[in-house]
Parts: sequence; structure tokens; C-alpha cells
Amino acid sequence: MSTIFLDVTRLVTRLYDGLLPTGVDRVGLAYIQKYGSEARAILSERGFSAVLTEKDSQQTFAWLLSSVCNRNAIRALVVRACLNRVREKKINGVLLHTSHNGMEFGRYYRAMAAREIRPVFMVHDLIPLTHAEYCRPGVDATHRHRMHTALKHASGLITNSQATLDSLAAEAHHANLSLPPSVVARLASGVTQRPLAPRPLPSPYFVMLGTIEPRKNHWFILHVWRRLVEQLGTATPKLVVIGRRGWECENVIDMLERCQSLKGVVIEEAHCSDEQLHAYLQHAQALLFPSFVEGYGMPLAEALALKVPVLASDLDVFHEIADDIPDYLDPLDGPGWLASIQAYAQANSPARDAQLTRIERFREPTWAEHFDHVDGFLETLR
Repeated sequence: MSTIFLDVTRLVTRLYDGLLPTGVDRVGLAYIQKYGSEARAILSERGFSAVLTEKDSQQTFAWLLSSVCNRNAIRALVVRACLNRVREKKINGVLLHTSHNGMEFGRYYRAMAAREIRPVFMVHDLIPLTHAEYCRPGVDATHRHRMHTALKHASGLITNSQATLDSLAAEAHHANLSLPPSVVARLASGVTQRPLAPRPLPSPYFVMLGTIEPRKNHWFILHVWRRLVEQLGTATPKLVVIGRRGWECENVIDMLERCQSLKGVVIEEAHCSDEQLHAYLQHAQALLFPSFVEGYGMPLAEALALKVPVLASDLDVFHEIADDIPDYLDPLDGPGWLASIQAYAQANSPARDAQLTRIERFREPTWAEHFDHVDGFLETLR
């Protein structure tokens, strides 16, 4: 196989800033685990890029996999990368780029072509194009530019689901652009098998997992919880909200900080370690996933892999991942969510027990399967 290059710019930046890995970051880390022993790292900024030496690549991969942050060492690494850039030679190979960062810059592709490196990008979603109302202003134009540039210049594209590939194909058709060679490679759950952790809360509770942003529908669920408090009082199950605060979520923050009836009932965990996350999931009555739109939905796979029931929005991509195992609801069906949460909160819940039975046939996506698809795809690009 040709030399593999991994663009780790996003991962290094987030490590430098002390941020915990997101779902996209976990994908990048999985690619380092798979290819890192023989790969070279690339850093980029606004389309300008530099290939790290083999020694610096291995050091960088080790930092990222261990989450060890030495900011002085990272700064020195960037300086060396810039100095080494003038001495780069052509190196035949394939670039695997697993985040969307930098896809929009034509100079990035031209630099890779000059090095005889064929760029292959992973497309996680087209949400800014299909649902711009859930994104920050201007992100739709940037993301459209990313997708169109990749459609024109990428040697290949990897998507995380058939739903994402269908959206990408539709955008290519709409823009009168050809779809490059593409492959669907579903993502593993990211769950590391651990012994059953001690129960983090004594009373029944539910979990929401993901960055707080409009499309995740936190505001809706918080209103459902306020109604639960009105109906159940002290018997109301807890809600654990795991994820950092994102953008345009002021109404959710107002609920979290100022709604008196939710005090002590809703628990916000903005900085949750993997150990804490898995402890919360293992003992939850269910994971709540009421999103309006998703490109994939890794928390769904994570919960089902741990045999934790899921109440989810009725999205095509969720059916693609989990078939009929979760209980699906419309993301605006307040009475439906209220009734399902009350049912799942019971000590002996027929609805919850029925899903636990269905979970036994859940076939968890694995990284081995993912990389089988990726490796086979790369062979076709040689």
C-alpha cells in the first residue's frame, strides 16, 4: 500500500486547547490507531500544509492517543513543520483526512498534487446545507464550498452512512458536479468494554449526550422535564445532560440556569471523562436522542453496544444503524416523549423490557469492518 498521510490539524489544535474529543475527533484517533505506526502526519492552516518528519509524526500520534498536552512541545513542533516545509520532496501516497477542516481551500489540493499525494476525505454530514437553520450564520456557505471543492478535487470520499452519501450525491447533482469514487464505511461506537461501574445516581435517570446546540433539541426535552416535575414531583427521574455548551443555545442555558423546577433534577456534565460517561450510560433508564437531524449518531450505537435502551427521533440514519431496536418518536411529539419517558422510568417497564430483548440482536458496527471497507476502497484508487 502507498504511504498513508493523516491530517491531524484538528486533533492537535483541540489537544493544545485542552478540549475533550468529540465524535469527529474519535474517528481521527481511530485512524491513528489503525495507520499511525507507518503513517506520516500533516498539519495545515487555511490550505497551507506541511508534512511532518517520521519522528515528529510518531511523537504527535503518541501525544494524541495519550491525550498528553505539552503546549511548548506542540509550538516547537509547528515551528519545525514550517521550517521542514521548504525541504519537502515528492512523496507518493494517500492522504486520509477525517475532519471537514480545510476541505474548502483549493491550495490544499494543489499542494497535495505537487507532492503526488491523493486526498481522500471523510464526509460526516451535509447538515449545514440541508438544515442551515440549525447552524451558525454563514456555516452553510462555508460547508457548501467545502463539499463542492472536495467533489471537484478529491481522489475519493468516505461517508459514515448511506444517508450521508445520498445527501452528498443529491448535492453533487444539484451543483452539476460529478461524484468522485466513494464508499460507505459506518463508524464503530467508540465504546471500550469496561467492567460494570458503580451506579453514579441512586434514583432512576436518563441521559442526553452531545454538544448543546439547536438541532439536538435540548430545549424541547427540558420542557418535557418541567412537565414531568409538575406531574411527578419528587418522583421525577433525573436527566443527565452530557456535553459542552455550543452555539445559539441561550434558551437552553436559561432553562438550565434559571428554571427553578429543574434545579436538582437536571444534572449538567460539560466535562465528562470516558469513565464517567460509560458509568452514566451503563445504568441509565435510556439514552434520549431527540435530534432534528444527524449525519450518523454515534451515541445511538454507543448506548446499544452497552445494551442501554434508546428513545430516538424517527430519522432514516437511525434506522440504518439500529433497524427497529430503539423506540422512535417524532422530535416534536411532546406527549409521546412524556409518555415514553414515564413508561421507561418505571421499575418494571414492559416497553423498556421489550427493547432490552430487541437489543440482543443489535449488530454493533466495528472499526475492523470500517477499515475493511476503507482499505478495499483505497486499493481501487491505486
